[in-house]
Amino acid sequence: MCRMFAHQDMSRYQPLTRRLRLNGQSTSIRLERAFWKILDQIAAEEGLTTPAFISRLHDEVLLSQGEATNFTSLLRCACLTRAEMGAAAALLARAPELDRKSA
Repeated sequence: MCRMFAHQDMSRYQPLTRRLRLNGQSTSIRLERAFWKILDQIAAEEGLTTPAFISRLHDEVLLSQGEATNFTSLLRCACLTRAEMGAAAALLARAPELDRKSA
């Protein structure tokens, strides 16, 4: 089992820093490339650039929670939530196929 994780492409977990504006302030966010890839995909699906998506998410967090403590961790968890949603959707899509096999 660990082979799948241990032998992944090293570039996936190399950190990458991107600069953007949050609340009009210039800042930088450092994430592993795999997380940036997911954030880029989410932003594209929302019809936004990645900085615009992250800025909108940051604004929504401020509105709902009053502060955005540990925002980088929130971004990582958002990526995990997205992956979990994708896995659940794939499982639901396979449900009719699985029902036929068990019958």
